[in-house]
Amino acid sequence: MVSRYERLSFSISEIHRYLHSIAADEMKKYGLKGPYAIYLLTLNRYDNGITSSELSDITCRNKADVSRAMTAMEMGGLVRREGSSYRAKLYLTDEGRRIASNIGERAKIAVEIGGKGLTEEQKETMYYAMDVIAENLRHVSVKGLPVSDSK
Repeated sequence: MVSRYERLSFSISEIHRYLHSIAADEMKKYGLKGPYAIYLLTLNRYDNGITSSELSDITCRNKADVSRAMTAMEMGGLVRREGSSYRAKLYLTDEGRRIASNIGERAKIAVEIGGKGLTEEQKETMYYAMDVIAENLRHVSVKGLPVSDSK
């Protein structure tokens, strides 16, 4: 019998692999790497800009990855920076917003196809459960697992 841990771990890994593959295919159209999709989508929600550090926190990606992606997208004319250092605000250019909008539409289609066969109620329950699991595991990752009396 497969344990809940294995089932959760395998399912998350498989979903992540497929989402990464889909993002890579879509981003290739723009000469960008797949992981950049989440940065474009996130930046598109912040009209007043956000810092690299904030983008790193929001996307749960390390600061070096964010920095490399922002440099590449800035050189490609998709992102502009106001200020210098890690406190500089990042904004999408008009071209960045156009691409982010296209990627958002494509992501919406992928999510709809992925949820095919589930009712709206089941989807809401699933997303709620995923949020709760993520929050609980976030606390465990910071505090560590509780000590067990049995050995």
